[in-house]
Amino acid sequence: MIVRRNPLVTLAVLVLAGSSTGVSGEIRKGKEKAENTIAGPGILWREPSDLASRDLYWGAGGPEHQPRPPFQFEKEDLDGSNPKFDVKDAAGTKWKVKLGQEVRSETAASRLAWAVGFFTSEDYLLRDVRVEGLPARLKRGEKDLNADRTIPAARFKREPDDEKKLGIWEWSDPFWGASRELNGLKVVMALINNWDLKSVNNAVYQRGDERIFMVSDLGASFGSPGRSWPESKAKDNLNEYRKSKFIRKLHPDTVDFQTPARPRFVYIVAPKEYFARIHMESIGRNVPREDVQWIGKLLSSLSADQIRDAFRAGGYSDTEVDLFTQTVEKRITQLTDL
Repeated sequence: MIVRRNPLVTLAVLVLAGSSTGVSGEIRKGKEKAENTIAGPGILWREPSDLASRDLYWGAGGPEHQPRPPFQFEKEDLDGSNPKFDVKDAAGTKWKVKLGQEVRSETAASRLAWAVGFFTSEDYLLRDVRVEGLPARLKRGEKDLNADRTIPAARFKREPDDEKKLGIWEWSDPFWGASRELNGLKVVMALINNWDLKSVNNAVYQRGDERIFMVSDLGASFGSPGRSWPESKAKDNLNEYRKSKFIRKLHPDTVDFQTPARPRFVYIVAPKEYFARIHMESIGRNVPREDVQWIGKLLSSLSADQIRDAFRAGGYSDTEVDLFTQTVEKRITQLTDL
């Protein structure tokens, strides 16, 4: 007798068996610190008075803050789901180095969010990086190294000495409520298809006498609008980004965005996370039209060359830069046409 197995059941069994790759690798996270949840007041957005001249190639840090080789390994960071470690550069500046699939998408995403007034880290993408003192074997990220143990592509995030992380913040923080700034941030997250809007990916920093609220992890961008299988579709995937839906539904006074979308049903094998992500859909729903039009107008002030520079900074090929730029411009037009 031939037994035919349901492919979803088979996949779920593989996940539950603890496979080290595939869906289980997407569900199983690295160690994450328990952090304080910080409520407002603070600053979420600042008017970009120089919007038309902002340099999206260099981003928030500008050319003056770019990493300076040589780099010295400090320690490996096992928080989160992506390989990371700390280094110091020739100037003694501390950097968080991320490896893997998110390095290009996060670098480009940070430029677009920063361009229209939201706070981001100072991110740079570096290629063919050599790090002195790198361990003989990393606990995570070995597959992301070349045979000579150089790094083909890495995202460097600056960690200034005068900046202190206070904790994380919630999208439901009543201080922000239905503010224009928070709604504008939701639209930007939908624009770039950043579906991983967990609170742990939000950060509150003390910069001088200012308390800054930001989305600190933008890596799950420019792919599908929700967690997908295989993982390669979920982020930094031009084809998935181009074919994905942007605006889910229009209402008389509000707009529903497709991102963040619920994960595919196979992820029910991790029910806590699955239902948390279903709840996350509400972040992109019922966004007031007037706030959508507000941020759309800001985004429309960006030139095609500025948008191209954001993707050039992410290390994309000329063809990828053009196609990503066309898709972003098309989405911005959808906002301004409301």
